[in-house]
Amino acid sequence: MIVTFHFATLAVVVRLRHATCAEKIALGKRSWHLGKMKIAETVTFGGSGLNRAAELRGQADQLEAQTNARTILMWRGKPLIVGDSLARVPLTHPIMGDATKERILLGLEDDVPIFAADLSGWAPEDIDDAALGGFLDPTEQEHPALEGGVFAELRAIMTRLSARDAELAATAKAVMGWHLSHRFCARCGAESAFAMAGWQRDCMACDGHHFPRTDPVVIMLITHGNSVLLGRSPGWPENMYSLLAGFVEPGETIEAAVRREVFEESGIRVGQVTYLSSQPWPFPASLMLGCAGEALNTELTIDPNEIEDAMWVTRENIALAFTGNHPKLLPARKGSIAHFLLEAWLSDRLD
Repeated sequence: MIVTFHFATLAVVVRLRHATCAEKIALGKRSWHLGKMKIAETVTFGGSGLNRAAELRGQADQLEAQTNARTILMWRGKPLIVGDSLARVPLTHPIMGDATKERILLGLEDDVPIFAADLSGWAPEDIDDAALGGFLDPTEQEHPALEGGVFAELRAIMTRLSARDAELAATAKAVMGWHLSHRFCARCGAESAFAMAGWQRDCMACDGHHFPRTDPVVIMLITHGNSVLLGRSPGWPENMYSLLAGFVEPGETIEAAVRREVFEESGIRVGQVTYLSSQPWPFPASLMLGCAGEALNTELTIDPNEIEDAMWVTRENIALAFTGNHPKLLPARKGSIAHFLLEAWLSDRLD
């Protein structure tokens, strides 16, 4: 079986070299990859092996009653940290007086129930509303009931957290965001209720059940020779460029989404597509599907309704940007899958 696969793959590669543009696209659709990157799960939010204990979500009351139960705390999507770690507080801690009564069961850590509680109803002094709504919120909020702890923007601290803390924070942020935006039943419009330790909403009016959603997004490392395709969206920090990305549409494969999104945004046709890695991205609730693609042309035709700019960047210039020495190019934010894939490409670690 292994020998047969290698010969088949070799045949596709040889045919791609001598095919027309249309034939390359067709052949690319038929090619596939045996596995993801070896380092795939080292991406930020890549998982920590958390026991999510889904079978216990109907027993939340009993778990909350355990004296060893702990909760992480969120304020407007920002986790409470002490140093570089998530704060885990007893459910009887005084700070819980400002938390909602609804708690999300995140899972078990060494048989200790870990919940997430929302303190967004708490109003700290001197709130900077402009900063809270910015691309990256630099402000931190201190709660008087927990000395030494601060609520911090997850994007700003994600690379400082352990794999476990990153998974807990990302899960809590995504599920809380879902509850905030899905308070009403999609079937009948009646207000729905928190259920199953936060992993479900039930409608009492029509008996509908609703579950947290995750939106699949393809993000593409598109290369041509020694260069990679980068783009930027309006409102990004000056000179910041990243990999192209877009939502997967209903009835569409990952490979088809890669080809469609790249062509729509940049006019570039893509042949072979290979899956590399994935990343939960709780801003607000996406699953980023990292793929590599081979460009079949290089002339850019930008759709201003999709992106602000796009350009081909050489490996050498990406390296300069990563070291902070490029005068006009800021790379994707460290911790994002775009940064992860570009770094792997630079170091030849895409296999």
